Amino acid sequence: MPSFDIVSEIDLHELSNTVDQTNREVTNRFDFKGSKAHIEYNQETLILTLHAENEFQLKQMTDILYKKSAKRSIDISALTVGEPEIQNRQARLPVTVKQGIDKENAKIIVKLIKTSKIKVQASIQSEQVRITGKKRDDLQQVMTLLREKDMDLPLQFNNFRD
Repeated sequence: MPSFDIVSEIDLHELSNTVDQTNREVTNRFDFKGSKAHIEYNQETLILTLHAENEFQLKQMTDILYKKSAKRSIDISALTVGEPEIQNRQARLPVTVKQGIDKENAKIIVKLIKTSKIKVQASIQSEQVRITGKKRDDLQQVMTLLREKDMDLPLQFNNFRD
C-alpha cells in the first residue's frame, strides 16, 4: 500500500550556518558597532539566545535572523520567539526551534484527515504521522489538504512509498 510520513524538521546544519551569518552581519553593521550583540546557539536544547544592549537591537537582530533563515530555506514558523529579558544594559531574547510534531498537533492532523472523508489511514508514530491508502491520488489529496490548512508548524512530506 502507498504511504508517506508527515514530519516537521529543519536542517540543523543550515540553522548553524544561519546563526553564523547573522552573527557576521551583526558585527559588520554600523548600528551595532561597539555593542556586544551576538547570538548563542545551544545544539542540545535547540534554543537560540539573542544578546544585545536594548530591545530595539533585539528587534533588529530578530529581523536579520528571519531574513537569513528564509535565504537558507528554514521556515520561520519553526522559530518561536520568547519574551525579552532586560537587565542592566543587557537584553536577552530566547528563540526556541521547533523540531518534530507534538502529540496535540498530531491529533489535530489526524482529526483533520478523518473529517475530510479521504479514504486513508493516519497513525501517529512518535514525532511523525504516517498516512497509508490504497490509491496514490488519495495521498496527494491529503498533501494538498494539509498545505492549504494553516498549521503553526512547518510540515514536510517524506518517505513516500508505492
